[in-house]
Amino acid sequence: MPSWKRRDYKETTSKAWKIYRQQSLSQQILLLLQGLCLILFAAMFFYRSILAVLILLPLLLPIYKRQKRKAVEKKRKTLTLQFKDLMESVMTSLKAGYSAENAFLEAQREMAFLHGKHSVICKELFRIESGLHNNIPLEKLLLALAKDSGVEEIREFAEVFAIAKRSGGNMIEIMERTVNLISSRLEVEKEIDLILSAKKMEQKIMDVVPFLIIAYIGISSKGFFDVLYHNPVGILIMSFCLLIYTAAFLLSEKIIQITV
Repeated sequence: MPSWKRRDYKETTSKAWKIYRQQSLSQQILLLLQGLCLILFAAMFFYRSILAVLILLPLLLPIYKRQKRKAVEKKRKTLTLQFKDLMESVMTSLKAGYSAENAFLEAQREMAFLHGKHSVICKELFRIESGLHNNIPLEKLLLALAKDSGVEEIREFAEVFAIAKRSGGNMIEIMERTVNLISSRLEVEKEIDLILSAKKMEQKIMDVVPFLIIAYIGISSKGFFDVLYHNPVGILIMSFCLLIYTAAFLLSEKIIQITV
């Protein structure tokens, strides 16, 4: 690679990874702010006291972990969908006579056009491109991607690809099988989401209804709930209500959570 191209490549790499880190940091800050807002809402709704924020503050860690887990799961689903498109693009390049390495490099342009330069799959392809330019074997880069992402489909493909690369297997056939496998799983997940969509909406409504009822009574009958605040008995009752609501919320989420 000419020196001027290598310099431009390094500058592009540095810029892309800087954007990636900033986005990750902003997402973490957003999750923390969401957790703080939930704690503030619970403190004011159940206790009407700023001091309760300090008491409930230890809950920020489990709330943050839960929100982060949901964000990671959403990212994995997005990556799975985009990885399917990547396999179709790579398979087309292989049929055209490209090597596996060049097929992945060529697919980066198409993925950037389909999903955007800052999409999840483009960030992962950028890591692969960087590794290939540093003479790291493609199969190792794919195995690293599978390990980091935690996506079962990518792990299965990476393992089969590594074996096929060493033994000289039919790459096009492997790609076709991978695309068919991912498509089948995505179709099943789509059908499950469609079946559960009404239940999920009902769950969201039921999560909000208790607060709306209490807010309505509190507005229409001012002072009705004053007996429940700023006294030991009221604090115990509201703490019990908060505990019951949290348990019901987590249970409802677990009931509608189905993995393929």
